[in-house]
Amino acid sequence: MTGTQAERSISVTVTYLAMEKRPSGHPPPPPLVKIAILRAEAPPVHFYRYLYDAVGRDYLWVERRHWNDQALAEMLADENVALYVLYVGGVPAGMAELDFRKENIAQIAYFGLTPEFVGRRIGPWFLYHAVELCWARPISKLIVSTCTLDHKKALSTYQRAGFAPYARGEKTIVVPPGLPLPPHLR
Repeated sequence: MTGTQAERSISVTVTYLAMEKRPSGHPPPPPLVKIAILRAEAPPVHFYRYLYDAVGRDYLWVERRHWNDQALAEMLADENVALYVLYVGGVPAGMAELDFRKENIAQIAYFGLTPEFVGRRIGPWFLYHAVELCWARPISKLIVSTCTLDHKKALSTYQRAGFAPYARGEKTIVVPPGLPLPPHLR
């Protein structure tokens, strides 16, 4: 890590994964809690920002923090972008942002759970349903990426779901001033 409190940057390795056909395996068992996945229809920017921060804070999701409200509102209003929210016991527990803007390609742009629900075997079940939502559209490829800042099981979870790595690269994440580093990076 380099930089001062005002400007910190972290180098990460990004793994790019793809799936070129709908998986044929059985879904993971459903969690033993009251659970629902709902599409957020015309979500307000503040709700998106809440989810993005709640899910991504510990993994330094920062890219969308740099977007202004208008840019986020335009993205959220795009009919080819779908935001799905996972609810557990009636509270938001995760998000899946699905991007269908490229012809015949779907991208899981953002996916994850809030910290309270990590490690409870909910992630693989939610990912299975996000993948199914993507393949319900006329696509020929589904892509996702993960990096070394993500949960330690992210890459293996994507691979168990049927994704295969096709490239790796290095990237620098610029951490906004005032955003604390998660405990595992201090």
